[in-house]
Amino acid sequence: MELRSASQAGFDVNTPMSRPVPDEIVSMADSTTTIDDIEGELFKIERIREILVRRESELRYMMDDIQLCKEISRLKKELQKLIALPENEKSNEEKQKEEELVQQIHKLVETRDFLVDDVEFERLREREEDKEMAEFLQSKLSKSYLQKKKMTSRGQQTSTPYMTKTGLTLLKECCGFTCSIM
Repeated sequence: MELRSASQAGFDVNTPMSRPVPDEIVSMADSTTTIDDIEGELFKIERIREILVRRESELRYMMDDIQLCKEISRLKKELQKLIALPENEKSNEEKQKEEELVQQIHKLVETRDFLVDDVEFERLREREEDKEMAEFLQSKLSKSYLQKKKMTSRGQQTSTPYMTKTGLTLLKECCGFTCSIM
């Protein structure tokens, strides 16, 4: 590896480095964004993340269900071929294979039933979480609204509120209005 001097690298060594004047330093604390605005934005981002995690889980359940249904269909077709044979012409192997197919189908149906029950349990749990979150937000928003009303009635509001897009808006922009996440 070849080392080059500052002048070889294209830097002007004769020009003094400019240092920021204290007035040029911009602090995040000087911003008009309030702590409530930041907390609100963080909450919205967390909510979007939760929605996406839920959707991912839902899609995984759907994939499992599709795979189980395909396997059940394949086994049923195979079983139908064996059932179509006259009983007196079936060999012992074919009879045994028929019994195995019935057992495999039964096991897959039980697995699918478990999957459906699990999905329903998840939906109920998520619904309860959403209800609790709505109650929390309602109490938080009503407190925030009352505080802002007091500030504006006194004429003390010093900055305009920092508006951001809601999680739903972001998802609709991301996925389109046909998005089934919400």
